[in-house]
Amino acid sequence: MTIVSKSIDIKTPIDNVFTYFARPEHVSDQIKNDAITMTVIPMDIKEGMGVGTTFRIIGNFNGKRLEWDCETTEFVKNEKISAKQIEGPFKKWIITNEFKSLGDNLTKVTMTVDYNMPFGPLGAILDKAKFAKSAERGMETALYNVRGLLEGNGSIPVYITLDAYQKLLAEKKKMNDVPVSTVLTAILEKYAEIEAKAQN
Repeated sequence: MTIVSKSIDIKTPIDNVFTYFARPEHVSDQIKNDAITMTVIPMDIKEGMGVGTTFRIIGNFNGKRLEWDCETTEFVKNEKISAKQIEGPFKKWIITNEFKSLGDNLTKVTMTVDYNMPFGPLGAILDKAKFAKSAERGMETALYNVRGLLEGNGSIPVYITLDAYQKLLAEKKKMNDVPVSTVLTAILEKYAEIEAKAQN
């Protein structure tokens, strides 16, 4: 059993941080470095992305591809979001994000992954120590990226209703599953075109 945990302080109100993390695919946009990429695909969305929401994670760890399905098991607004593997290669895989307000404009986020590597040939390929180091680096990078986004140093995060978000995911599918940010950019460009025509 391995537990990897990382924390970061973000200069943003807790509401904003929690809203961002409540959408698992937002976080997957941030977990990208030379060793790790992760894609999160929502499957069954429950009200407010809460308990019972299921999503698939497709991870590439140092060239080794793994896929697993997760279910949100805890969802306490502005406090905690937890999900566990329901089907996949790990003997156990649980991710928890915890949030603590340190003031009006400061939030501490702690991301923890608790997992048991699978045995057999896969376990030998994905050497535990190497995997743990990759996971740690990936989480650290993700948290720095999220901080950059939420503090306004990166792309500005977009918060939308669940209904609008589902429409956005439908557009994403039509556009061959390009990143959500690409879909939004395309929609905004189209809107700008329409607006420009209306003014002429």
